[in-house]
Amino acid sequence: MPRKGHSVLRQRVITGACLAALTVWAVLGLPTAYLGVVFLLVVGAAAWEWGALLALGVGGRSMYLSLVLLLIGIAWWLREQPVLLWGLLLIGGGYWCYVVVWLKRYTARPGRRDPWSVWAAAGIPLLVNTWFALVFLHGAQQFGPGYVLFLLALVWLADSAAYFAGRRWGRHKLAPGISPGKTREGALGALLLALVFSLLGAWLLGFQPWPVFVLVSMGASVFSIIGDLFESMAKRQHGIKDSGSILPGHGGVLDRIDSLTAAAPMFLLGLLVLSL
Repeated sequence: MPRKGHSVLRQRVITGACLAALTVWAVLGLPTAYLGVVFLLVVGAAAWEWGALLALGVGGRSMYLSLVLLLIGIAWWLREQPVLLWGLLLIGGGYWCYVVVWLKRYTARPGRRDPWSVWAAAGIPLLVNTWFALVFLHGAQQFGPGYVLFLLALVWLADSAAYFAGRRWGRHKLAPGISPGKTREGALGALLLALVFSLLGAWLLGFQPWPVFVLVSMGASVFSIIGDLFESMAKRQHGIKDSGSILPGHGGVLDRIDSLTAAAPMFLLGLLVLSL
């Protein structure tokens, strides 16, 4: 068993390092339109996996993917309209606040199974808002590539800190009815590292006032944990372990971006609201 565990960890680290290098190159080296295409491929793969989660066949998954891509295309076309921006952000904020209630409700009745239609609807704002938040951050004059890179690093560091702190000090389960492997100590480790990194990020990006940036970043870190738990609940309700197997040591694309799906829209919403 130890050898198998070390092998999985090695795969996880190697895959993570390769993805990190490609991500840094894409975020810093590509114009927003081209980066949007890269993110479109990622979100498209996640939409395909969400269709598999819904037990759709190839035709059904293709239709679901097409719907997600169509809505993303409309969002890109109307991206400069303030009504669209605030509409998407408020929908995303309300969505993730409701997810908190959804998680609590499931914790009270861990054996429940939500209707297929609910899960089909839930995947659309989750995927569309993730894409829109990242692309808007990258292209917006007041933000830019550095903010996207910071957010991605924040989520990745928080996730890694939770994993290693949980393995080392984890004693108390965070949400045993949803994800038995996650611990409160792991979550605390994630938030402590996020706090330090947020202070560093505010300085490197020159954001003022810096307490606002730290507050928003910490909120995004909390929601990154919620996003992770939400995907865990989705997989538990549908009886699967991983959303896919395309990424060695990480599972599927959804398994890799689950935290980001919540953190990205909440990070952008927080920055825009608290900067008014």
